[in-house]
Amino acid sequence: MRLSRRGLITGGLAAGGAMALSGCASTGAAPVQQVMLPAVDLAPRPIQTVQVRPPLDPTGQVRPELMSRAMAALDIHHRRIPSRDRMYLVDFTRFSGETRLYEVNLESGGVQAFRTSHGRGSDPAHSGFAQRFSNVRDSHMSSVGSFVTAGPNWGPQQGPNVLLDGLEYSNSAARERAIIVHGADYAEPAFLEREGKLGRSYGCFSLAHADLQAVRDRMGEGRLLFALA
Repeated sequence: MRLSRRGLITGGLAAGGAMALSGCASTGAAPVQQVMLPAVDLAPRPIQTVQVRPPLDPTGQVRPELMSRAMAALDIHHRRIPSRDRMYLVDFTRFSGETRLYEVNLESGGVQAFRTSHGRGSDPAHSGFAQRFSNVRDSHMSSVGSFVTAGPNWGPQQGPNVLLDGLEYSNSAARERAIIVHGADYAEPAFLEREGKLGRSYGCFSLAHADLQAVRDRMGEGRLLFALA
């Protein structure tokens, strides 16, 4: 390329009169590069929906603090509680003649309530209200906190029952103390009608025999039982 006397650029015009500036390693017009765009899928896609579970306890049977503490316990003890379809809650602030053991269906949100006894050591005056709790053997008191069901069992004294393991310092001796869920005559409706309250256990969660039969297999193994006072 050179400049003429008239100041025009000569020797650098490509065919057709277009100017072609040389690059570092080539002369002439630069090749055209083809850019491949990704194919666009125009097929209709299914609408994604978010599955919302029904609310827990829609009729408000369970005390809110008890429900929230139990839900927290499911997370805290998740390694020990693999079964998340149901959980069992006990409200020891309620009178023994009232329903206070709740079976909560975590899938449907429904709640079914039962009566259960507390330990005689927790209510020495037999007022119907549990007032103190212990993890000590032979205290005959109820224990509070998180338990995990350890499966249906049968014993020579109480008959069919459900074993429990305590998961906290407040109930860690549950298996040693033989704290279980079992049926008892002093938890029957006839006893309640006659005495005005349920009888007392040695710390176990005692139910009417028919109620135990209804929940025993559903409690099964690996589910939370949470008691709060």
